[in-house]
Amino acid sequence: MSGNATLLSETLAAAKAEGRAALIAYLPAGFPTVDGGIEAVKAVFDGGADVVEVGLPHSDPVLDGPVIQTADDIALRGGVRIADVMRTVREAHAATGKPVLVMTYWNPIDRYGVARFTAELAEAGGAGCILPDLPVEESDLWREHADKHGLATVFVVAPSSKDARIARIAEAGSGFVYAASLMGVTGTRESVGAQAEDLVRRTRATTDLPVCVGLGVSDATQARQVAAFADGVIVGSAFVQRILDAPDAAAGTAGVRKLAAELAEGVRAG
Repeated sequence: MSGNATLLSETLAAAKAEGRAALIAYLPAGFPTVDGGIEAVKAVFDGGADVVEVGLPHSDPVLDGPVIQTADDIALRGGVRIADVMRTVREAHAATGKPVLVMTYWNPIDRYGVARFTAELAEAGGAGCILPDLPVEESDLWREHADKHGLATVFVVAPSSKDARIARIAEAGSGFVYAASLMGVTGTRESVGAQAEDLVRRTRATTDLPVCVGLGVSDATQARQVAAFADGVIVGSAFVQRILDAPDAAAGTAGVRKLAAELAEGVRAG
């Protein structure tokens, strides 16, 4: 069975055709529970997200700040497994028809088996993977299996990346390029600086892939600012925080739906 890389590309192209950036949301699988996490992903889509990244919880999430680390810890203590990540992808995509990616560090895939992981992700209707810590030079095996199963491979560029490095990363990737807006970990911030706009400009000079910006976007105002220069706006910690702050699962689901609606309005005003 083929994955949904084409659906991802078509979704991003449709947003561009509307003259706006795409809204890409992130939520970890298994948080606050497996069932609750699935409902949260559906709610984010219902609120207006174009794409959702489902995080594979990891015990040492080096790119993620304290908010997502807290959510990952809750999910891992709850016993989340890769099978639950696949179930989250499957049920969210089946319910909405929209593209669902997995964001994961490399070690869990390496231990699980690349062939097995890509086959199961494609069977679940996944659109691909974001792999923040897989060096392009070591990605041939992954990309071979991802391509075979119709899965996009999204790599991350950072403000510190030299132009030649950005070109190498963009050439190897598919779906879109994830532009980290600043040096550091995920989390909400007061502003998303000029570094992000410069990084988008430098990345666009090397590729026709959409360039989507993440790390630090937390509200509609920031989403509007980033949407003015990026092809997609990626929001994670703000969604996770809504669930952490909620008194119960239903309130958390309502909270992420409301935030998605606010952010969706923001990207349309960019």
